[in-house]
Amino acid sequence: MSSSDFRYRVAVLGATGLVGRTMIQILEERNFPVDELVPLASPRSAGQVVRFKGRDFVLAVPSEEVFRHVDIALFSAGASASREWAPIAAAAGAIVIDNSSAFRMDPDVPLVVPEVNPEAIFTKEGAPESIIANPNCSTIQMVVVLKPLHDRYRVKRVVVSTYQSVTGKGKAGRDALESELAGEEQEQFTHFHQIAFNAVPQIDVFTDNGYTKEEMKMVNETRKIMADDAIAISPTTVRIPVYGGHGESLNIEFENDFDIDELRALLSSAPGVILQDDPSARIYPMPLTSYERDEVFAGRLRRDFWNPKTLNMWIVADNLRKGAATNAVQIAEVIAARRQKA
Repeated sequence: MSSSDFRYRVAVLGATGLVGRTMIQILEERNFPVDELVPLASPRSAGQVVRFKGRDFVLAVPSEEVFRHVDIALFSAGASASREWAPIAAAAGAIVIDNSSAFRMDPDVPLVVPEVNPEAIFTKEGAPESIIANPNCSTIQMVVVLKPLHDRYRVKRVVVSTYQSVTGKGKAGRDALESELAGEEQEQFTHFHQIAFNAVPQIDVFTDNGYTKEEMKMVNETRKIMADDAIAISPTTVRIPVYGGHGESLNIEFENDFDIDELRALLSSAPGVILQDDPSARIYPMPLTSYERDEVFAGRLRRDFWNPKTLNMWIVADNLRKGAATNAVQIAEVIAARRQKA
């Protein structure tokens, strides 16, 4: 079989979760060359059937033996499962693309958004790294729009406020909103407080510096992906009662002055970005805009009143897709494309 005909045995760990199911959906939608799907989950789900491209695949539990027969493993089962199984899968010969926080800040593990730093996927010898980390959802959509602007104007500082969907906490987050809207009494709040008709300025736990872990992810991951520790990120992350799509308000200070029309052109031609910026016609991104889409939508572009080198912008992306599952599949696509050229 030639490299161009190669088809992959792809495992999905966490196949019954929202992101895992979305990964399987996107593998099919994007026609990734899957020879065999290996859906993996906890023992309580073992034996269930997953439908993929007209075929039924039986859910199994992860094991060293299973991973010996896997080429690419997409992980979305949480950090503890990733820490346990990613080294085992990698040692068995699988390339692990991990959606958890387990390895994101490990200096030996690349943190990848294909539109930004695809070269980080590969070793100096050109082979894919054995474990590749998928960034946090809120970080992914921000760096997709920052990359072309940083290349042209150099980003100095970003003040970002996020408006994040309840699905950022998976099925539990969605179910919590639905039960609250149905008037069901909550023993404890999944989102720390009532989320229905509310906005909660806490995602994950607080750290000693007063920022949440979610906010610190945006700081540290952005610098790693952009390979620039000089970029200052000042984040506030907020959970809102919508089902799909994270919104972010960005205030971006550049080292160099910019032309707003040139900047619009840069974003219009940037990979993975769709510009929706016509306020006179009420055209701007919204969570519904991004639902079931793989792009990052950008709009409300305007120069800051007080600093001429600063841009205000609003962006939205589907957090289950580009913010998680699609980004992981795109990493696999980069690996497959490199093999095809070999």
